[in-house]
Amino acid sequence: MLNEGLAHRAANPEGMHQAEAALLGAARQGDLAAFNRLVLLYQDSLYGWVNSLVKDEALADDITQAVFLKAYEKLDHFRGGSFRAWLFTIARNRSFDELRKHRRHPTVSLDGSPEDERERLAALPDGAPLPEEALLASEQAEIVLQMLNRLPDAFQQVLRLVDMEGLEYLEAAAILGLTLGTLKSRLTRARLKMRDLLSTWESERRTLAL
Repeated sequence: MLNEGLAHRAANPEGMHQAEAALLGAARQGDLAAFNRLVLLYQDSLYGWVNSLVKDEALADDITQAVFLKAYEKLDHFRGGSFRAWLFTIARNRSFDELRKHRRHPTVSLDGSPEDERERLAALPDGAPLPEEALLASEQAEIVLQMLNRLPDAFQQVLRLVDMEGLEYLEAAAILGLTLGTLKSRLTRARLKMRDLLSTWESERRTLAL
């Protein structure tokens, strides 16, 4: 699930911020090669994010290209902060425009009550695998991707933004158009569901190995 670029960002986020800032500064001065390096840095994760929204590989590819083109044209409108989060916001808006055009429905909310959330947390066994850790384990990449794709869209999106992309809660909430509290609640639920799926897969794997 995580390509080398994502794994490097997880291991060295400060270095990635510095590299991004340097490339962005050069791109704003008209350095197309610098912008192309930003494209290479983020195209896989952006495509994955868009595809999780539109569920159409060809359409996701078109939208991803359109997002980078728009970003290049609108670089002067970027006011700082996370360039990656800005890209993801453009991508979400463009994806939902396409969903409306094709008369598809965007993600529905799956948020429940805080009481339900506390009950699920209390029921978790100690030592159970953490989905946010599994999302960063490259050796389990294919399995985790399969599990991720089984989740409802709303859960996939928060896990991709926070646990895969490493965005701050406020950045992810802004991209998804959620309050911070709703984002945190949804992320908790997504991680719980992901943990359930990973635990089931591990149990089945051990049974087959006997």
